[in-house]
Amino acid sequence: MKTVARKDQIRLKAQTLFRERGYSATSMRDLADGVGMEAASLYNHIGSKEEILREICFAMAESFFVAIEPVMQSALAPKEKLRAAMAAHFSVITANADASAVFLHEWRHIGEPYINDFKLMRRRYERMFRTILEAGIEQNIFRNIDPVLATHTLLSATNWTYESYKTYRKPTADEMQEIATILIEGIITR
Repeated sequence: MKTVARKDQIRLKAQTLFRERGYSATSMRDLADGVGMEAASLYNHIGSKEEILREICFAMAESFFVAIEPVMQSALAPKEKLRAAMAAHFSVITANADASAVFLHEWRHIGEPYINDFKLMRRRYERMFRTILEAGIEQNIFRNIDPVLATHTLLSATNWTYESYKTYRKPTADEMQEIATILIEGIITR
């Protein structure tokens, strides 16, 4: 049986607590109690509560990039590329509901100078979706819509899946495809 490193145990517990209580309402004592150690001992494994938050958020951001980069490199037509990008986004969110919730809601607690790097990563990721949409608009596959607004709408509409996974059940691949179809069909030219 593989043992989980202490720092990983702390990070996993932090993900759960940050999701359930929020970053601000979670204390180092809460983390220590959650992993069965003294609060002072936590500092042997981590530098601060914010360090854990940064690790969670930046690791999730990297997961999104790893998932979408093959899609962006593909020669798929815009409609299929958008569907594949959304599937990649869904896969990252549903792979870890707690980390997804932290990434989506608690990132604002990341301090300087890291917050700027994180925002740049988010904008770069959004730009990938915008690029797909702009290509589809240019090719008259998608309606002439604001690509920034459409990107935010598509991502916002898919980001709820972590909540479904934790409180109800993980959406099936067919259900995720159905969600993508509903969203994509709304922007297809007629």
